[in-house]
Amino acid sequence: MIAILGGAAVGLALAPGVRRAVGRYAVPYEGEPAARPLSLPVAALVSAATGAAVGAGYGSAGWPVLVWVALLGLVLGLVDASVHRLPDPLTAALAAGAAALLLMTERQSLLRCLLAALALGLGFALLALLAPIGLGDAKLAPSLGALLAVTGWGTVLAGLAYAFLLAGLWAVALLLTRRAGRQDALAFGPFLLLGTLLAVLATG
Repeated sequence: MIAILGGAAVGLALAPGVRRAVGRYAVPYEGEPAARPLSLPVAALVSAATGAAVGAGYGSAGWPVLVWVALLGLVLGLVDASVHRLPDPLTAALAAGAAALLLMTERQSLLRCLLAALALGLGFALLALLAPIGLGDAKLAPSLGALLAVTGWGTVLAGLAYAFLLAGLWAVALLLTRRAGRQDALAFGPFLLLGTLLAVLATG
């Protein structure tokens, strides 16, 4: 409980910085309308919830990597939800930091992490060619695959299952409430990140 409360407190403290980072990177493509600014209460709520979740996993395998992924993933998820973009500087920083932390803390599972990163990266790159999945998701997937693989292939599969299930449920909810149509794009990055977090916590 102390770790959860501490994580939530850290998340609250980081909320203003998260809000500024989202405002910096939530830049729409040319010709698209400007994104609505992220309110501080929403940033605080999401940051605190993420911090509490990371605190709940304290001491589990790959926890330092989880902290890094949660920190940058929080910004990436909010940016993607706002403008349907996963900026290259953030996905590159996420990958570099995750790789460095894995090298320092999880050497026994490095090969599995590398294979999972390659598998998810190639898999999502293929999906980007065949399905409505963006290239940003393909750049995000390797980092998440590496984190998931710390505890085994079962966690990798669980993370993917959670991501697609949550995205499907959200899409159905949007259709039923008429907030979106069948042709409207759905930001998949937040669901990839949330699915990863749930899978890591479930197996940690």
